[in-house]
Amino acid sequence: MIEVLIDLIRYFLSILKSNQLDIPLIKPIIALIMKIVAQIPIPYLSNLVDFILAVILWRPLFAVVVMPGLTVLMIYLLYIVWFERKLTARIQWRVGPLEVYRPLRGAIQALADGIRYLFQEAIVHKDAHRPYFVQLPILAFIPVLLPIAFIPAGNVVGIKSPYAVQLTIAFISLIPITVIAIGWASNSRFAFIGSVREALMYVAYEIPFIVAAISMIFLYKSGDPYIIVENQWIPGAILNPLAFLVFLIAMLMATSRLPFEIPEADQEIAFGPFVEYSGILFGLVMVLAYEKLYVMALLFTILFLGGWNGIYISLLGDLNAPIWLTIKTIVVISIIAMVRSMYARYRIDQAIRIGFSWLLAFSMVALAIGVVIGYEGGI
Repeated sequence: MIEVLIDLIRYFLSILKSNQLDIPLIKPIIALIMKIVAQIPIPYLSNLVDFILAVILWRPLFAVVVMPGLTVLMIYLLYIVWFERKLTARIQWRVGPLEVYRPLRGAIQALADGIRYLFQEAIVHKDAHRPYFVQLPILAFIPVLLPIAFIPAGNVVGIKSPYAVQLTIAFISLIPITVIAIGWASNSRFAFIGSVREALMYVAYEIPFIVAAISMIFLYKSGDPYIIVENQWIPGAILNPLAFLVFLIAMLMATSRLPFEIPEADQEIAFGPFVEYSGILFGLVMVLAYEKLYVMALLFTILFLGGWNGIYISLLGDLNAPIWLTIKTIVVISIIAMVRSMYARYRIDQAIRIGFSWLLAFSMVALAIGVVIGYEGGI
């Protein structure tokens, strides 16, 4: 039985190693680990360790679980919550997070918040639609996390598809449905108001957002991120600045960032669709917008900022592309964080007017620019 299992592991090992990351920097480390393991008198231990290392370095799994996937996403969540609060405090002449581990100037504030949410009681009030109230915050992560499987970083990709950009947009478009459903499941007038605001914002930004992305697909004649990045010898932000602007503003509206923090509106409806949530359930819905921002920023970087193009460092090998894509994405999000402390919130009617007037008009002009450059300019 053990021999059959070993043969099965060796078979899967050959499959994993045929699509493994090539990182010269860690090859001596792996060789040292295997040398140490070989000296331990435990049967088949070296086979098991070799299999585990092969699984970790398997390109599809690495893309989804490590970079630019879940591990980087978790690190980003810990960073952006602290950075946003600290930056806003500095701009507004305040101190910001400080007391949670002073030597790091409060840098683990987000971790402390997460632990607090984890151990708080998750209250489900008697009027809520209980099964949906509990399940929807978890189900909401499906359309948020699925795009990560399709967004490549050079040779590191979960599922390679020539329609990755279109699929990512489709999954992003499903996220507001879960938010509206969360407000409905809460069965609260304040949550319902927040859900209606979310729906109104959705119809205001969705068409310009999709048209801006389509304009770049026309410009590069493909929805394949590899072709888009390969052809960006001039960044998409320069080739089609109107699409760049529309996508950026739509990204702010889609993620409820100030000045479009209308669905939540702390001073008016106290966190909108999520007002009835507490404990770990509140922690899940709170980070939903941050995760959506991460996915949209990844797509934004690929379409407008050259994706994973950057200085090649030979020691990093296949890690070059994921690192450059992650750095550009985090820089984009950090710049967007500054908007929070610089602009007041728009009213809902003002935001809808923006979406259906000049934002839509700019997206149509951006589409025309994409068609002209793509099919006349020979990009």
